[in-house]
Amino acid sequence: MSTGNEELEQRAAVVVSDYDGIVSPQEAFYIHSILYSSGRCLEAFEHFEHMKEQDVQPAYLVALIQEAVGHAAALSRYFWPTAKGSKKIHNQLEMRMMRGQKLRAAFEVDESSALFNRDLRNAWEHFDERLDTYLISHIAGMFYPDAIIDSHTQADDPVNHIFKLLDIEHECLVLLNQKYFYKPIWLEASRIFELANQFGKSGARLPTG
Repeated sequence: MSTGNEELEQRAAVVVSDYDGIVSPQEAFYIHSILYSSGRCLEAFEHFEHMKEQDVQPAYLVALIQEAVGHAAALSRYFWPTAKGSKKIHNQLEMRMMRGQKLRAAFEVDESSALFNRDLRNAWEHFDERLDTYLISHIAGMFYPDAIIDSHTQADDPVNHIFKLLDIEHECLVLLNQKYFYKPIWLEASRIFELANQFGKSGARLPTG
């Protein structure tokens, strides 16, 4: 039997007032979720490091980096959840915001983190709609629909409309002419993964900063 919204709002209010956004025994669920997203991100990056020396198609290498950055975008949402929502879930939204604040303090992330980049998250949210807008916004010029390996400076030319480009030398992924320098993302995901491992193994409560 599903729980009604009124009951959920009451429970969320308690989590906000008494637990700062996360009920203490349930911290493990967030730690394991963060481990999953950061771990998958690192796995994709490490696979890319191996495959970039092999004779493979550009589309495959781009896919590996795109996968890694996609997991990083998912990871960022634990720390900076969306504030959008109906007034009917006011307490649940507040709980969500406090959960993010608590996790940011525990994992020592702030707006200087590579994961804070809103463009990074937006690239994976409603991508089909972003592609629609991108294509109708650019009706002339040079279009590159295939994945390519080249310099990220290609995206600086207003005539070029690049779908997917990977600059291996400068560690940059370009999607719809938007650049994502992925090495800082990789390093931050690695740091968070190690911290989450420590929290998981110790079984201690998350620090609050």
